[in-house]
Amino acid sequence: MQMKTALFVDGGYLRACSKGAGHVYDNAFIEKFAHSCFIGDEYLFRIFYYDAPEYKGKVTLPVSGGETTFQSSDKWLTDLAKLERFAVRRGTIGFRGWRPKNIPIAGAALTDGDFAPAFEQKGVDMRIGLDIATFSDQASVHRVVLVSGDTDMIPAMKHARKAGLEVGLIQLAAPAHSLHNTLKAHSDFVRHVGWPDAA
Repeated sequence: MQMKTALFVDGGYLRACSKGAGHVYDNAFIEKFAHSCFIGDEYLFRIFYYDAPEYKGKVTLPVSGGETTFQSSDKWLTDLAKLERFAVRRGTIGFRGWRPKNIPIAGAALTDGDFAPAFEQKGVDMRIGLDIATFSDQASVHRVVLVSGDTDMIPAMKHARKAGLEVGLIQLAAPAHSLHNTLKAHSDFVRHVGWPDAA
């Protein structure tokens, strides 16, 4: 019997880990990685990808007080949603100020270039949790597999297991950190998946 399986991907988490490993993060990479998360006895029901488009808007520079404009496009998310068996859920991203790039040298005058913008993604964890809960209540799949390192996923994982679904976690290859033990404790298995172009 094939296990009808849905994959839930936290895009921010996957992006950070893959870029840390030196990979180009684009839709081809996402698609190839997502398909590599499935094994022989699983029927790919759907791949749910959660992310937020890059920040777009004007902000005040930290030293000069001038303005700079962040330009972005969400076309890549629109294109990703068109791929076979993919569904894209969008969160939001907000500007949270500026953070120093380096420890300033004593006596040196600071410039705008000494600071990097800080952004905060919102709504992704909630959407993942709600979708997993919905699948659990409707018994739409036999198994859910999660690509995330966030312990905020635990309530949704517990809910799915109580509803009789198998819950799996994807452990990414180095340099990604090992999954937190509390996440592992609320899963049925951990599956190690390498980077798709690291054959």
